[in-house]
Amino acid sequence: MDFSTINWLAVIVCVVISMISGSIWYNPKTFFPMWWKVVGGGREQPGMENMGMTWGLTVLASFVQAVAMAFMVKAMNSTTIASGAMTGFMLWFGFIAPTYLVNKLFAGHGLKIWAIEIGNHLVNFVIFGALLAVWH
Repeated sequence: MDFSTINWLAVIVCVVISMISGSIWYNPKTFFPMWWKVVGGGREQPGMENMGMTWGLTVLASFVQAVAMAFMVKAMNSTTIASGAMTGFMLWFGFIAPTYLVNKLFAGHGLKIWAIEIGNHLVNFVIFGALLAVWH
């Protein structure tokens, strides 16, 4: 792994994109009410007691995903929007979707919550892959 090959500006843009897509995906006018009804467990608001840590770890997680995607895009020789998007899709399909499926089923959350959560990751992974493939 050669960290000098990473376009750090592109990684930061990926993090910003993930924050924007997440805020749209989990907006009160989109999927948040349906998601919170199942995972909220009757609590008032998610993470309100420690929002600094919640947001800090969210940004960190997105950063780690973008860096890992940068390495995978390079390893897969993805140099076009389509090949980068396919790399993102395959990583999502192979790791995110099945892992979340097992977690959600054992937690008793069901397929609807699984679809909501993996949908946001699908959007991010495909965009990350496409962006990192063409922005060297």
